Amino acid sequence: MNLLAKDGGKAYRSMPFPKWPIYDENEKKNLEEVLQSNNWWRVTGTKVKEFEREFSKFQDCQYCLGVTNGTSALELALSVLNIGNGDEVIVPAMTFVSTGLAVINCNATPVLVDIDKDTLCMLPEKFEQAITSKTKAVIPVHMGGNACYIEEICKIAKRYNIAVIEDAAHAHGAEYNGKRLGSFGDISIFSFQNGKLMTCGEGGAFLTNNKKYYEKAYLIQDVGRPKGDKIYQHLVRGSNYRMNEFQAAILLAQLERVNNHNKLREENASYLDHILTNISGITPQKRTQKTNIMSHYMYMFYYDKTYFNGVEREKFISYLAAEGIPANVCFPVLSELEFYRKKEFNGKVVCDCLANTQKLDNAKKAADEVVWIHHRLLEGTKKDVLDIAGAIKKIQDNI
Repeated sequence: MNLLAKDGGKAYRSMPFPKWPIYDENEKKNLEEVLQSNNWWRVTGTKVKEFEREFSKFQDCQYCLGVTNGTSALELALSVLNIGNGDEVIVPAMTFVSTGLAVINCNATPVLVDIDKDTLCMLPEKFEQAITSKTKAVIPVHMGGNACYIEEICKIAKRYNIAVIEDAAHAHGAEYNGKRLGSFGDISIFSFQNGKLMTCGEGGAFLTNNKKYYEKAYLIQDVGRPKGDKIYQHLVRGSNYRMNEFQAAILLAQLERVNNHNKLREENASYLDHILTNISGITPQKRTQKTNIMSHYMYMFYYDKTYFNGVEREKFISYLAAEGIPANVCFPVLSELEFYRKKEFNGKVVCDCLANTQKLDNAKKAADEVVWIHHRLLEGTKKDVLDIAGAIKKIQDNI
């Protein structure tokens, strides 16, 4: 027996994994330029505009609007589409809370549908089954940077005249069928939160190929004021979702690394997939067919406790951490969150929030059994990847 680190033994890995966030002289230079310009606000500065141009080109979209964070980008997308009280928006049941919370924050009703147990993305047939006369939009999520069945979802949405908002918070630079994720739907959103593939601590982006949507989004994010306004016009009910110049300065530098990092993570994730086939009870997330580039914001795998002496997932994760491999549980099913079950929406009017919920067997299985590790663990060497598998095997053999 090899004593586990949590039980007093030596950790399998003592070396740290690559750090995140990362930065170099480019971030410093860009930040210094903003600092010295005395134009720290997007309205008078230049960095946000520059970032919007560069990121829209990078994601193969015509228009980009930098905003405060990914949740705000989702709320902005829903507002642009005039979605509100009485409307329904279809979302995958297993996703980060913001996908559904943004719908609630717009007084609309999130309708939860099941996911594919292998890819962890929304099932198109479940989306179609959930459509009603109240359905105004669907928000498919590219989970972990793995493309959802976006072409099929868009075809269904078009038949029913439903808007598609791509939640691409995990998918910077990812591609499906030769096309960037985020360029398929009517609108897409990205996140630049601290752990994301590009980060400025907090930040987000709203992208579209529809000029009218972009122009309306600009008005809303700037408290309803048109560009160049000097007399306090407020043409629509808006909010303040403005990205600042410091955020954009960092993101311009971060953007330069995305392609290389995606390539590195692809290589290391593929290698990890291969070596984990030798460990019973560990099943990695499967890649959606026609995904050309999977960005691997998270490396996700099912953990079957029956192959680990019945040890619960949360305890397994604590064993992994002790062995030097940081890991996390999967996102919960939205309808099982306490505020959702109790319908405590802080004054938001949400109609029959649980009434149209389907059977969510796959989503619940994923929420209960999936473990994920942060992308930084895939940004090192093959030795780093071997250590992930080695630590899992050590736990299995000695638990």
